[in-house]
Amino acid sequence: MAATTKRKTATERSRGLTSAQKDRISARAFAFPKERKEPLIDAAHVRNAIARFNQVEGVSEEEKQAAWRRIRSAARKYGVEVSAKSHSRGRKAG
Repeated sequence: MAATTKRKTATERSRGLTSAQKDRISARAFAFPKERKEPLIDAAHVRNAIARFNQVEGVSEEEKQAAWRRIRSAARKYGVEVSAKSHSRGRKAG
């Protein structure tokens, strides 16, 4: 008989990391290490960081630029395609 694997439900996939799991991750593995926001530990988290990039508040423009470099680096590592529009999407004018 063939082994079967149980697929995770949408709720199980969307739960994210627990505080304990986040605490065990090196600060260098976050897009925003000082704030420990947007972990970049696998392809799914990298895609999430890209999608949420312009929603992060309380960081300077320099921190955002450094975070985007980390996201792009992680995207290359995990084979996630990044478009130029990803970075500018949702940016506020002015």
